[in-house]
Amino acid sequence: MGETMEDINQINELNQNEIYIVEATKRYVFEQLKDDTSGHDWWHIHRVVSNTIKLARLEKTANMFICVMAALLHDVIDDKLVEDEVEAVEAVKQFMPEQSVTTEEQASILSIICHMSFKGGQQAPLSTIEGFVVQDADRLDAIGAIGIARTIYYSGHKGRPIHEPELKPRENMSFEDYRNGKDTAIMHFYEKLLKLKDLMNTESGRQIAEGRHKYLVEYLEQFYAEWDAER
Repeated sequence: MGETMEDINQINELNQNEIYIVEATKRYVFEQLKDDTSGHDWWHIHRVVSNTIKLARLEKTANMFICVMAALLHDVIDDKLVEDEVEAVEAVKQFMPEQSVTTEEQASILSIICHMSFKGGQQAPLSTIEGFVVQDADRLDAIGAIGIARTIYYSGHKGRPIHEPELKPRENMSFEDYRNGKDTAIMHFYEKLLKLKDLMNTESGRQIAEGRHKYLVEYLEQFYAEWDAER
């Protein structure tokens, strides 16, 4: 399970009790997401946790335990992946006390995972450095080479075409439009991916996002050239 994830025992910012809780949470999340075929599988969690650890260290003031726990749990309540979002949140609320997560820590983690999703840009902004770090870490996995792969993969999962030239990116979408409206993989670049660089919360996240954003732009240039048989 996630053998290449940084050894939790090597995260010096965590104490032994926190390491125990994180390991239990890894198992909990792995069991729920290991069979996902939408691009939100265990390896997405692995990458977001790795990004989170990196950003938390660069930002220096973030609580590493809160960050790692939120990164691990953020997709087990995602409405794209669960039949009942309220029920999924309740399951997390039940899981955390069983692992001796304190009431204050539970509140911080839940606040992050319930408010960090892009959701067509409709979500209320986060307010803590831990929330900023985890949201940036998740958004980094939505851009660059991996972001492109996940977009194509998710579009196939949802039965959406790669590109329909007559369809144009939508602005000022409702959440329902964003989730269920007619779109394509290429439209998703304009409706979400290309916006993320300017929505990063942390300086560290912005610096990493610059290079990944540039790759998105270059990919689109090549895509359109090939689509029109120019290259």
